[in-house]
Amino acid sequence: MTDVKMEDKKQWDFDDLLPYVGEFGRYQKLLVWLVCLPACIPCGFHAFNQLFMANVPDHWCKTPPDLEQQNWTLIERKMATIPYTVNQGVMEFSKCTMFNSSEETDGNNITHCLYGWEFDNSTVSSSIVIDFELVCSRSLYPTIGLSLLNVGGIIGVYIFGVISDRVGRKISFFLCLSVELVGGFLTALAPNFWLWAACRFVVGLTIPAIYQIPFIIALELVGPTYRTFITVMTCLFYTLGMLLLSGVAYVVRDWTHLCYATTLPFLVFFIYLVYLPESPRWLMSQGRFAEVKSIMKTCAKINGKEFPEHLLPQLERKMTENRNSSLSRRSAPKEPHKVVGVSSLFRTPNMRLKTILITFNWFANNTVYVGLSYYGPVMGTDEYFSFFLSGLVEIPGYLFCWAVMDRWGRRWPLCMLMVVGGLFCVATVLMPTDAVNETLILYLIAKFAIAASFLILYPFAGELYPTEVRGIGIGFTAYLGGLGLAVIPFVNYLGSEMLVLPLVVMGFISAIGGVVGLRLPETLFKKLPQTMEEGEEFGKDFGMKECLQCIPEKPEESIEMHEIAGQVDNEETPLRVENTTPLSTPLAHRKSMRKILVHRMSSLELPVDKSGLVKLHYWY
Repeated sequence: MTDVKMEDKKQWDFDDLLPYVGEFGRYQKLLVWLVCLPACIPCGFHAFNQLFMANVPDHWCKTPPDLEQQNWTLIERKMATIPYTVNQGVMEFSKCTMFNSSEETDGNNITHCLYGWEFDNSTVSSSIVIDFELVCSRSLYPTIGLSLLNVGGIIGVYIFGVISDRVGRKISFFLCLSVELVGGFLTALAPNFWLWAACRFVVGLTIPAIYQIPFIIALELVGPTYRTFITVMTCLFYTLGMLLLSGVAYVVRDWTHLCYATTLPFLVFFIYLVYLPESPRWLMSQGRFAEVKSIMKTCAKINGKEFPEHLLPQLERKMTENRNSSLSRRSAPKEPHKVVGVSSLFRTPNMRLKTILITFNWFANNTVYVGLSYYGPVMGTDEYFSFFLSGLVEIPGYLFCWAVMDRWGRRWPLCMLMVVGGLFCVATVLMPTDAVNETLILYLIAKFAIAASFLILYPFAGELYPTEVRGIGIGFTAYLGGLGLAVIPFVNYLGSEMLVLPLVVMGFISAIGGVVGLRLPETLFKKLPQTMEEGEEFGKDFGMKECLQCIPEKPEESIEMHEIAGQVDNEETPLRVENTTPLSTPLAHRKSMRKILVHRMSSLELPVDKSGLVKLHYWY
């Protein structure tokens, strides 16, 4: 009876229900392991399968038709029609010019290829480069296609974010899956480059939304202490998609068959129509309380717990208040100085500085990570094995960061990883051209570091933005940071002239991003800002002492618990841990509080809107 009174005095929300039905019981484990995490694999496939569609074989100008009728060998035809040089006894034929006796010459009887190209099919038997003749003056075209894929992602994550918020996570996911499968299938049927590029843009609309939607459902259904685990596992399964892709691409060398092989198997995901639940948080925001009750009763039953019927009035009242508050905010006239939006991030000097630094750091991190991933097949002597290794090194990177980020803080690990990654990228310029394996090792160390650093950057950015603008801040940062993904394919294109040049460019971007990140205040063991005023004050007294402090000091447990409790009382986002009162907290939940003291970011890292929904944002 005492418990009910204590509970009635408090306004409950969805997080308070989870300890009673299970924060990470059998229901959530089945959902995460069998549905949400496997949904990361098609994203890894479609984000990178294009790299293996555009292999460039050795090529030369096609000889005139009259010569092809002669009984000449290939080498005889090439010597008669194509300029060549001899380098250490090896004949090197021009790839883009030929001899011509007509007037269309440069004065040296040499002109561009007049009859198309011939390709060496002994090394690459199938490629869009061969089918669409994307060489010489058209060699930039595959890079344009890769850029369009990323432009599609920037647009698509907004489109599917709106759909997800309006019609639900479940419908949005299957619509996104349908678009991805149709785009992937049509890619194989494209008769020319521009239709192929249009299909890649369509596929890009679903990246990374295809895995963010089930990722969000998983985050909204598990307790705060498990959200970091879900984030880490999502990164690992995304990497698993990359590793599987290297094997599939090695076996399937025909680019059209590769499209089918990386698309059609995911039709099986439509089985999830039966098993994937709608997000209870979204249902609550829509006033569909009966469906919330049904899902959570199922959750409690599978987890072996008794559904707390006595909490339903509190939840329903809280849901009604949220909806009414949201409607009243929309209809009420807004005073300009109280409107919270992107401009709020730049109104005061400290918030303005932090926003600029976070955004640049995100831009540097995301751009370099994707750039290095795209560059994997170019490194080493075997493109498939090199790409496999570039994904494999991400796994220890994620595990390393998971172990240290809540012990050593955010600032210095983020800085050191990005700087180390940058330095190893730049160091490749010191390697001789024949040091292929040594260059590959430097590249892999850089990839390890930059992949690990993003696992810190995502929660770090969420902790630095105040609660009332966290969703807006992360969204703004992610979109501007995502612009680099449209540009990085063109940086990688520079490698066609000098292999390590893109690595040097990415190395400087990464190192600069890591250094400027040291100016951001540490968030570990700190009471995080809730309002814009607190956000302006947070880190305002930052000085050299704070900058040089490598490992933040952990306060006494009683002080830390007091700060967390104070923070929770004022927190607007439902992704938090409330109800620390022993009388109203189940024993299992009380035992998990010690974990929360160590992994506090789990309850604060997620960008949400005023209705408590996690938002989709553009990040790989």
